[in-house]
Amino acid sequence: MAIPVINLEELNGEKRSQTMSLLHEACAKWGFFWVENHGISEELMEKIKTLVKLHYEVNMKDSFYESDLAKGLETPNKVMDFDWESSIFIRHKPDTNTEAIVNLKPELYKAMEDYIDQVINLAEKLAELLSENLGLDKNYLKQTFSEPHIGTKVAIYPQCPKPEQFKGLRAHTDAGGIILLLQDDFVSGLEFWKDDEWVPITPTKDNRIFVNLGDQLEVVSNGIYKSILHRVIPNKDGSRLSIATFYNPGANAIISPAPKLLYPGHYRFQDYLNYYTDTKFSDKGSRFQSIKEMLVQL
Repeated sequence: MAIPVINLEELNGEKRSQTMSLLHEACAKWGFFWVENHGISEELMEKIKTLVKLHYEVNMKDSFYESDLAKGLETPNKVMDFDWESSIFIRHKPDTNTEAIVNLKPELYKAMEDYIDQVINLAEKLAELLSENLGLDKNYLKQTFSEPHIGTKVAIYPQCPKPEQFKGLRAHTDAGGIILLLQDDFVSGLEFWKDDEWVPITPTKDNRIFVNLGDQLEVVSNGIYKSILHRVIPNKDGSRLSIATFYNPGANAIISPAPKLLYPGHYRFQDYLNYYTDTKFSDKGSRFQSIKEMLVQL
C-alpha cells in the first residue's frame, strides 16, 4: 500500500494544484503521509539522530533493561499490557523543561533547539496548506491553536528478545494537531490502521519527515480530515528511534468545528425547497452556504 508522498517543492511551480489535491486526499483518506523537500536541514536531522542514540546508550539503556517492565520477559508466554519503550518528553513552547531533564548534554540541547525551530516552520506551513485546502483563511488553524503547545517525545523502542510478549506502544490516536516524526533509518515497527488492516511505515528514506494528524484536526475540520489509530510493534532485531514533535493547540485554545465547514441546520424543509426551486442546477455546496447565511440573517 503506497503511502502518499507530498513534495513541498512542487507547491512553487505549475504542479501546485496537483500537489494541494494530493495533500487534501492524504489528510482526508489516510490521515498520515510523508513530506519531502520540507526545508529541514538533512545534516541537522542526522546529528539529532546520532546524539539521541548516544543519550539513550549512556543514560537510559541499562536502567531500561534492569526495570521491572523488562524483567517481565522472564515470565514465559505471558503477554504484558505495557509499552516497550524508553522515552523522554521535551517541552519547547510556550515554556521549556530542558533544565529538568537529567544528563541532557549541551550539544544535544543546542541541536534540538535548532531542529525544533525548523520543525515549527514546517508545522506552520502545513497548517496554512491544510487551512487553504479546507476553504478557510490560510491562518485559520494557526489562530485556532494559538498560542500553540509544542513538545517532542524522544523515544527508543529497545530491541526486544520476545516481541510477542509486549506492545511497543499500544494502539491510539494522537490528542493534538499536527505530528511530525523523524524516525529510524533501519528498524521498523510503526503501523497505521487503514482499510481494516495495519499498514507498516517503512524506515525513513530520502530525508523525509512522516506526518500524521491528531484528534483536534479532525474536530476543527468537522471530520473532513482524519486522526488515525496507530501503534508500534517491538522488534527483536534492533532498537527503533522515534523523534515525534507535536504541534498542538495551546492549553486554553477553544476547539470546535470551523463554522464554514458545518452543514446548515434548524431550517424548515419548505424554506429549503423554496430556495432549491431557483437553484436546482447550481452547485450544492454553494446552496448550503447560502442557506446558512440566510439563517444568520433571520
